[in-house]
Amino acid sequence: MQPIRIAIIGLGKIARDQHLPAIANNPNFALTATVSPRGAGIGGIPHYHELGTLLADGPAIDAVALCTPPQVRYRAAAEALAAGLHVFLEKPPGATLSEVEALIQQAEQAGVTLFASWHSRYAAGVAPARAWLAERRIQRVQITWREDVRVWHPGQAWIWEPGGLGVFDPGINALSIATHILPHPIFLQRATLTLPLNRAAPIAADLSFSDINATPISMDLDWRQTGPQTWDIVVETDAGICKLERGGAVLNLPDGTTQAGDSEYAGLYARFAQLVQSRQSDVDCAPFQLVADAFLRGHREWVEPFED
Repeated sequence: MQPIRIAIIGLGKIARDQHLPAIANNPNFALTATVSPRGAGIGGIPHYHELGTLLADGPAIDAVALCTPPQVRYRAAAEALAAGLHVFLEKPPGATLSEVEALIQQAEQAGVTLFASWHSRYAAGVAPARAWLAERRIQRVQITWREDVRVWHPGQAWIWEPGGLGVFDPGINALSIATHILPHPIFLQRATLTLPLNRAAPIAADLSFSDINATPISMDLDWRQTGPQTWDIVVETDAGICKLERGGAVLNLPDGTTQAGDSEYAGLYARFAQLVQSRQSDVDCAPFQLVADAFLRGHREWVEPFED
């Protein structure tokens, strides 16, 4: 089988740090072009400032990976689908749930793959945690996701705008794990969103969820943590505590079992290759729905302006 000829749309930090190495290390893909309205491309790879120019004048491609801010992702995704290309969406899959639903229908009509990626689900500890929890009774869940926005999103103004999600940009990673490993669907009970006076998106959030068994699930998000960063999910069960650390990269179980590794984007691209080969789609909006519920139902509180 010939490699899937793929173009990266958007050459920001996540594309350079994660997508480019994952594509380079997967023989099922061949990086064929890049698109970005600003800056230079990758040495030796054709580069374009617009997707339309690539489609009209560039080399033939089979798929695109969309690494743009979510506010502008729909138009590029729709254009790629209309051209018969398979589409890989960075998380979150869009700026609104309704535009993601539109993309699902467009992919079905075009007969191509649409993949809404959740990279944290491919962390080393997540699959074994899911398997272990499937046989346990969940008693309580605590999610703590605290990091320094100045480190992870320096100068990225889009992330503070409507559709950029603010602290839910990393927080949705935690929700992508929780909705995957917990045996029952979860739903929002209450939320408090903390917004700087000069920003349109929250810098912190405190949330409570539950499930059909009334399991208490709490979530603490904060973008102001300096020093060591915290990405933990602690699940109390009838058989002891299951703890995921470092964003799911490390799993600790009550019997002393520990699993660790770094496989997120390698796993994403392996999954995308499978989907393309079978011409199937994988679009799970559950994490995105919970974030939308938080914005819909959450109480706002305002704090001092934040400058990065």
